Amino acid sequence: MPLHARCRPHTSPLPKPKPAVPAVIPEKAGEVWGGALTEGLARRPAERGNLQIVAGSLLAVGEDAAAARDLLRPMIALYLGGMGAKGKNFYNDLARAYGYEEAAEKIQDLYLSGRKREAEATVPDELTELVSLRGPEGYVRERIEAIRAAGVTQLNVRVVDPDPARLVEKVKGWL
Repeated sequence: MPLHARCRPHTSPLPKPKPAVPAVIPEKAGEVWGGALTEGLARRPAERGNLQIVAGSLLAVGEDAAAARDLLRPMIALYLGGMGAKGKNFYNDLARAYGYEEAAEKIQDLYLSGRKREAEATVPDELTELVSLRGPEGYVRERIEAIRAAGVTQLNVRVVDPDPARLVEKVKGWL
């Protein structure tokens, strides 16, 4: 029995997503991307439409920032420590570019040696702060505005809240 495609194949190259972690940290975006983004936008063919820049983060609005920070530690340790071999880990390189060379090295060494809990405990509080949207409402709103000003067009969040749908609707109202 022959198999026939019922749709036309996509013939133009699909854009390769580039991790947008620098955009989550608006203060660091320029340092990491430099003029490459501006130059790339200038060369982008108009028929491809506007470039979409996607950033992701944990979203927790409230006063218990420490609990949200602790939720992030395993994820950050995984990305810095386990998403590639030594010298071939985009996220580890990025943390180093942000000024966390020693922490990135230690986290990766611990993670790759199977000491994941120790790697998680090594994640600096300041780094969890920079890569998340957590804290009192006013602070989170300011961070979202800074992310928008850095050029992010879409924000994907992992919501930490007893009523995630309510919080997402609330945040949509801020946009």
